[in-house]
Amino acid sequence: MELPANSISRLITHPNGQTTHVLVDDYTDPWVTPETILIQGGFARHSGFWYHWIPSLARSYRIIRRDTRGHGRSSTPKLSDNYAYTLETILTEILDTLDQLGLDKVHFLGESTSGMLGEAFAVGFPHRLLSLTVCSSPTYLPQAALDLFSFGLSSWPEACRKLGSKGWGECLARIPGTLSATDPKYEAWWISQIGTSSSEGLAGYAEFLSSLDTRPLLPQISVPTLILAPAKSAATGLEEQLQIAKQLKGSKLVVIHGAGHEIYVDKAEHCLRAFTEFLLELDSHVSIKNA
Repeated sequence: MELPANSISRLITHPNGQTTHVLVDDYTDPWVTPETILIQGGFARHSGFWYHWIPSLARSYRIIRRDTRGHGRSSTPKLSDNYAYTLETILTEILDTLDQLGLDKVHFLGESTSGMLGEAFAVGFPHRLLSLTVCSSPTYLPQAALDLFSFGLSSWPEACRKLGSKGWGECLARIPGTLSATDPKYEAWWISQIGTSSSEGLAGYAEFLSSLDTRPLLPQISVPTLILAPAKSAATGLEEQLQIAKQLKGSKLVVIHGAGHEIYVDKAEHCLRAFTEFLLELDSHVSIKNA
């Protein structure tokens, strides 16, 4: 993975021995203490995929872009590590990331399956969040989705191992409603970046996601929540997004009319506008409360 310009790269070592890679961007005035936004991308997408959001956000907020376990520059557990791919393990690593970075509270932005992590984190550690934003996020992956991601092989994890991370990305890019951008140069870059993650890293994480279900957690979420709902995603239908909004009392839902699942790419301006307006509304409410 090529390091984006003007980003500080950090590698965090957790108590379990695994490492998490983050990119830190902060162009706020040096005399202010900015709020922090933690961005975590969906399956097979590392921190570098969010390069185009940084100019708009980093002037007002500190931005932390985090590579998921087995993705990008974050470590892939070896068999000898006896690593447990459980929700508790993954959430504990997110919590430790915040602790080691000295962050008390953050705005959590989770794209696709990382939105599911954000929902679980909001239930387990609500005192560490200023807000939650889920973008194109399902609440679980039905069998049809698992079969889709398997590309004719025995399972999703097996497809990652057999096809390799780049090969798996090439297969996904052929499915309508997934990769949103139509520029062939972007598609080539996108596939090359998927290929930077290890095949075994994606396989282990796919195994974890295959049984993750956050539907029972939704009514327990109390932090302010924004739902960026794709109108034409192959991974999560608009009806599911509407149901999420019904379960999350007081949440704000914005439907984004993009070409497919990755609305943060082809409709970045629309997503950014909705996201920044959401953050400003929160800030306004806090200011009124403290007045």
